[in-house]
Amino acid sequence: MRLTQGTFSFMPDLTDDQIRLQLQYALDNGWAVSIEYTDDPHPRNTYWEMWGPPMFDLVSVEPVMTALAECRDEVPGHYIRIAAFDATKGWESLRISYLVTRPENEDGFELRRTYGPGRTVGYSSRAYSTDHPIGSRYQ
Repeated sequence: MRLTQGTFSFMPDLTDDQIRLQLQYALDNGWAVSIEYTDDPHPRNTYWEMWGPPMFDLVSVEPVMTALAECRDEVPGHYIRIAAFDATKGWESLRISYLVTRPENEDGFELRRTYGPGRTVGYSSRAYSTDHPIGSRYQ
């Protein structure tokens, strides 16, 4: 199973050169950049751990690429994404978010159905990765 969250998620993984180009686009637009990671990629888990503080007013992508390399080394086997935030009045929101690293093997999700009164059917999902202790998933 391949996790599809964020921009570019249905495309092949981005190379570091392609990541640099996307970062340059974000910086050219004046967006703040952050690096986030998790070992629980449930679609409703929107709050991932941040790798350092958000990076504002950058002119070069190299500080982000250096931080990304450090994150990859320190938390191998995790999902890592880059997010770019637009603080422009009227926008003040995330403009782009995309995965830059994923585990070699992705466990996937279980779909659960619950049947209620009449013909009511409820659905929920559970990440198989949660079968493993926090910090050791995907390693």
